Amino acid sequence: MATQQIPDTLPRQQLESRSNIRTDVLVIGAGPTGLACAIEAQKAGFKVIAIDKGCVVNSIYNYPSNMTFFTTPELLEIGEIPFSSANQKPNRHEALEYYRKVAEHYKLDIRQYQWVKTVTGKDGDFHITASDQLGRVYDYQTRKLIVATGYYDLANELGVPGEDLPKVFHYYREPHPFFDTDVLVVGGKNSAAIAALDLWRHGARVTLAHRGPKMHSHVKYWILPDIENRIKNHEIAAHFNTAVVEIVADSVLLETPEGPRRIKNDFVFAMTGYHPDYDFLRSMGMELSPNQCRPICDPKTLECNVPGIYVAGVIVAGSRTNEIFIENGRFHGRQIADDLRAKLGGADK
Repeated sequence: MATQQIPDTLPRQQLESRSNIRTDVLVIGAGPTGLACAIEAQKAGFKVIAIDKGCVVNSIYNYPSNMTFFTTPELLEIGEIPFSSANQKPNRHEALEYYRKVAEHYKLDIRQYQWVKTVTGKDGDFHITASDQLGRVYDYQTRKLIVATGYYDLANELGVPGEDLPKVFHYYREPHPFFDTDVLVVGGKNSAAIAALDLWRHGARVTLAHRGPKMHSHVKYWILPDIENRIKNHEIAAHFNTAVVEIVADSVLLETPEGPRRIKNDFVFAMTGYHPDYDFLRSMGMELSPNQCRPICDPKTLECNVPGIYVAGVIVAGSRTNEIFIENGRFHGRQIADDLRAKLGGADK
């Protein structure tokens, strides 16, 4: 009996050897800034590979499903590709489609779902190991390295008992599964306000808890009066100057100005922000500033204290994640590409 030939349908990246994959420039991170860096390095004539432990623009994928950006389409553009939208402010769905189309247009070599584990070597000869979802190991060799890992993958944890329960989330996607349930939203900034309002409007019984005395002043001007009115009208219960002490299966213990208070609870959304992976940055030899954990880098070229390694996007700001957004981080690729031209002179042939 003849053996049936099984068609080879694996992606190109999985068909090739997983060892000693060579490139001129390797970008860690395939968010908007990482894509912009890959585009500019590629336009400069270099072979570029981008690696991301999630999907393309993974942070935007994890935004609430009906989220609208706070900015206009042209300020999200990369690679000189127009971002067309029927809305004055684009939504998550439009952004995902736009960045996919940009990646397709430039035929970027993006390795999705590969998690970088180690970076060794030196300028001109860096060695990177990564693993995929099946545990397979990939070895890369690159002349220059760009780190554009963002900060959205690591949540600022509450650090309380019960935070690891399956009913606790650090990301908010959509309201439907929480209809007719008791939900606690922790935080006082935009993400907390948006989640609380969306959940309330879709039938959840919402309580909000925040360490500060009121909603944060950074809440967008069209959202702030909405959440304040819902609280004033007792449609959303709010506890300020309040901390979460303990989370259990059917309740949450709060420390309020009036003393401990236990409330009925089915789900918790800890919307307490996110931070860059400082341990990963330090593992490459990066020096971080003592107070704000900013990588020490040349402000013109964005090359860090480790020769040949560049930083881009929000990680340049360290813990001050509200200083750099897509709108300004997208230009980092041009700064880096200019330095690559000056130092490499030309791509490997």
